[in-house]
Amino acid sequence: MPTNTLNDWTFEVDQEGFLTRRDEWSEELASDLASLIGIELTEQHLATLRFMREDSAVTGVTPTLRRMQTVGGFDIKTLFALYPGKPAKKMAWLAGLPKPVGCV
Repeated sequence: MPTNTLNDWTFEVDQEGFLTRRDEWSEELASDLASLIGIELTEQHLATLRFMREDSAVTGVTPTLRRMQTVGGFDIKTLFALYPGKPAKKMAWLAGLPKPVGCV
Protein backbone atom coordinates (compact mmCIF):
# COMPACT_ATOMS: atom_id res chain seq x y z
CA MET A 1 0.00 0.00 0.00
CA PRO A 2 1.19 3.51 -0.73
CA THR A 3 1.92 5.74 2.25
CA ASN A 4 1.13 9.47 2.41
CA THR A 5 2.47 12.07 4.80
CA LEU A 6 0.65 15.30 5.56
CA ASN A 7 1.99 17.64 8.23
CA ASP A 8 2.78 15.25 11.11
CA TRP A 9 0.49 12.46 9.87
CA THR A 10 1.64 9.34 8.03
CA PHE A 11 -1.04 6.99 6.74
CA GLU A 12 -1.63 4.19 4.25
CA VAL A 13 -3.91 4.80 1.28
CA ASP A 14 -5.32 2.86 -1.65
CA GLN A 15 -4.77 3.81 -5.32
CA GLU A 16 -7.44 6.54 -5.09
CA GLY A 17 -6.05 8.08 -1.90
CA PHE A 18 -8.59 6.67 0.58
CA LEU A 19 -7.21 5.59 3.95
CA THR A 20 -6.90 1.83 4.30
CA ARG A 21 -6.59 1.63 8.09
CA ARG A 22 -9.39 3.04 10.26
CA ASP A 23 -7.07 3.41 13.25
CA GLU A 24 -4.88 5.94 11.43
CA TRP A 25 -7.74 8.47 11.25
CA SER A 26 -8.30 11.40 13.59
CA GLU A 27 -10.36 14.57 13.45
CA GLU A 28 -7.10 16.51 13.21
CA LEU A 29 -6.07 14.51 10.14
CA ALA A 30 -9.53 15.09 8.64
CA SER A 31 -9.05 18.83 9.15
CA ASP A 32 -5.65 18.73 7.43
CA LEU A 33 -7.10 16.71 4.53
CA ALA A 34 -10.06 19.08 4.23
CA SER A 35 -7.74 22.02 3.79
CA LEU A 36 -6.33 20.30 0.69
CA ILE A 37 -9.75 20.47 -0.98
CA GLY A 38 -10.68 23.94 0.23
CA ILE A 39 -12.96 22.95 3.10
CA GLU A 40 -12.61 24.31 6.62
CA LEU A 41 -14.20 21.76 8.93
CA THR A 42 -16.89 23.05 11.26
CA GLU A 43 -18.80 21.16 13.92
CA GLN A 44 -21.47 20.51 11.28
CA HIS A 45 -18.87 18.86 9.02
CA LEU A 46 -17.49 16.81 11.92
CA ALA A 47 -20.99 15.58 12.81
CA THR A 48 -21.31 14.03 9.35
CA LEU A 49 -17.86 12.42 9.55
CA ARG A 50 -18.54 11.04 13.04
CA PHE A 51 -21.85 9.56 11.87
CA MET A 52 -20.17 7.95 8.87
CA ARG A 53 -17.50 6.34 11.04
CA GLU A 54 -19.98 5.11 13.65
CA ASP A 55 -22.37 3.75 11.03
CA SER A 56 -19.56 2.09 9.11
CA ALA A 57 -18.27 0.43 12.29
CA VAL A 58 -21.70 -1.19 12.73
CA THR A 59 -22.57 -2.05 9.13
CA GLY A 60 -19.10 -2.72 7.73
CA VAL A 61 -19.67 -0.43 4.72
CA THR A 62 -19.36 3.28 4.05
CA PRO A 63 -22.80 4.92 4.20
CA THR A 64 -24.26 6.34 1.00
CA LEU A 65 -25.95 9.74 0.75
CA ARG A 66 -29.31 8.00 0.98
CA ARG A 67 -28.32 6.33 4.25
CA MET A 68 -26.91 9.62 5.54
CA GLN A 69 -30.38 11.07 4.99
CA THR A 70 -32.61 8.21 6.13
CA VAL A 71 -30.59 6.91 9.08
CA GLY A 72 -28.40 9.89 9.98
CA GLY A 73 -31.09 12.53 9.47
CA PHE A 74 -28.83 14.75 7.36
CA ASP A 75 -30.44 16.90 4.68
CA ILE A 76 -29.05 16.10 1.21
CA LYS A 77 -28.98 19.76 0.14
CA THR A 78 -27.00 20.61 3.25
CA LEU A 79 -24.50 17.83 2.49
CA PHE A 80 -24.01 19.24 -1.01
CA ALA A 81 -23.48 22.70 0.51
CA LEU A 82 -20.95 21.37 3.03
CA TYR A 83 -19.14 19.17 0.49
CA PRO A 84 -19.66 20.69 -2.99
CA GLY A 85 -19.44 18.39 -5.99
CA LYS A 86 -19.34 14.79 -4.79
CA PRO A 87 -20.31 14.88 -1.11
CA ALA A 88 -20.38 11.12 -0.43
CA LYS A 89 -16.92 10.62 -1.88
CA LYS A 90 -15.48 13.68 -0.09
CA MET A 91 -17.04 12.72 3.24
CA ALA A 92 -15.74 9.16 3.00
CA TRP A 93 -12.25 10.41 2.11
CA LEU A 94 -12.25 12.84 5.03
CA ALA A 95 -13.73 10.23 7.40
CA GLY A 96 -10.96 7.77 6.59
CA LEU A 97 -13.35 5.25 5.05
CA PRO A 98 -13.44 3.40 1.72
CA LYS A 99 -15.20 5.05 -1.19
CA PRO A 100 -18.96 4.34 -0.95
CA VAL A 101 -20.38 1.68 -3.25
CA GLY A 102 -21.70 3.28 -6.40
CA CYS A 103 -19.35 6.29 -6.35
CA VAL A 104 -17.42 6.89 -9.54
